[in-house]
Amino acid sequence: MRPLAATAAALQRRPMGGRIAPRPSPPLLAPPLPPSLLGVARGPEAGEVRSLPGVMFRRKLTALDYHNPAGFNCRDETEFRNFIVWLEDQKIRHYKIEDRGNLRNIHSDEWPKSFEKYLKDVNCPFKLEERQETVDWLLGLAVRLEYGDNAEKYKDSTPDGAKNTDNTGKSAEPLINLDVNNPDFKAGVMALANLLQIQRHDDYLVMLKAIRILVQERLTQDAVAKANQSKEGLPVALEKHILGFDTGDAVINEAAQILRLLHIEELRELQTKINEAIVAVQAIIADPKTDHRLGKVGR
Repeated sequence: MRPLAATAAALQRRPMGGRIAPRPSPPLLAPPLPPSLLGVARGPEAGEVRSLPGVMFRRKLTALDYHNPAGFNCRDETEFRNFIVWLEDQKIRHYKIEDRGNLRNIHSDEWPKSFEKYLKDVNCPFKLEERQETVDWLLGLAVRLEYGDNAEKYKDSTPDGAKNTDNTGKSAEPLINLDVNNPDFKAGVMALANLLQIQRHDDYLVMLKAIRILVQERLTQDAVAKANQSKEGLPVALEKHILGFDTGDAVINEAAQILRLLHIEELRELQTKINEAIVAVQAIIADPKTDHRLGKVGR
């Protein structure tokens, strides 16, 4: 379906009598187009343009809303002729409607001559035998005309790569650009590791990541405030709690008892939170109110 702006532009070119006026022949030097509509890329040297095989057709066809941009094959004669008819009817519209008959007759033996005349009429610099170059040039012409009809829509478009540059830079690992072989870097990481009592590692980048994790989890304002909260508890006699198994080492048995008691405390805190959530839900759904005026129970 043609965009509304393109349809309006086409209607403005329609003269009295229902005929579409032909487009003027485009100049050889066209204004620059947005990068998102181009199918070529610039090389390292100024002004050098290199083709992108398999990409230049697809990108331009997609920009023109062609029905099969990925599967287009200009070497297929029938598909090629149908494509030329579609391009002239929908996008270029250089001929009047009544003058497109020879071009639309794709099964005629005279079609190559009609197409050759069409190339001359639109000032195409390539010959009939140079099919790929001709297709690329016609697509470029169609994109220019489409851009002219929808200049406001495309003037602010940017290349996909430029859109992702900032996001890529922000989401990239912040430690990836550090010089891990710098002596100052190694000395600083080692000083931080000693200060925070972090185990040493042969890879200084790994040590720096460990420091970052420790700072994020233990030295933020919330973590410090939580750690400063005093918790008063009752002394526990470990000998009164049965472990249930024996490791053969009294010290390990005592450590296992402590871990079990801590785990039980965590389970109690979890159960308390679950009970609070249940009470909150019940306060919403289990508190019916009677409206005597309606004679029924409910909100």
